[in-house]
Amino acid sequence: MKMFRVVVNGNEYQVGIEELNDTAPSTPAARPAAPAQPAPAARPAAQPAPKPQPAKPVEAGGGGRVTAPMPGTILRVEVTAGSSVTKGQTLLVLEAMKMENEIMAPHDGTIQEVNVSQGVSVNAGDTLIVLSA
Repeated sequence: MKMFRVVVNGNEYQVGIEELNDTAPSTPAARPAAPAQPAPAARPAAQPAPKPQPAKPVEAGGGGRVTAPMPGTILRVEVTAGSSVTKGQTLLVLEAMKMENEIMAPHDGTIQEVNVSQGVSVNAGDTLIVLSA
């Protein structure tokens, strides 16, 4: 019997191969049994992480609504109705997947409505703040 090392999907197996001819015993009981090796467990294919899709936070016409880009919980609201804001100013902080995400003003304007408060859960696309030009 010849022994070979075989690698399948990164798992190494030792395989014995016996050449059969007319003089070799043909019954399984006459040959020593080789130890069976368990087959490797099938691994599920790795799936790529989904790419975050940014929400369109501003409607046309200068005003707009700031929407949640992903589901999460509001940690802090840093503006109130009537406040003036500048482009890039933090409006609120949204916690999603154990990360704090600052939601910023898309343009200069005045806060018309604040539709969320601290501790509120939101879904992707929910209107958080209405902002006028």
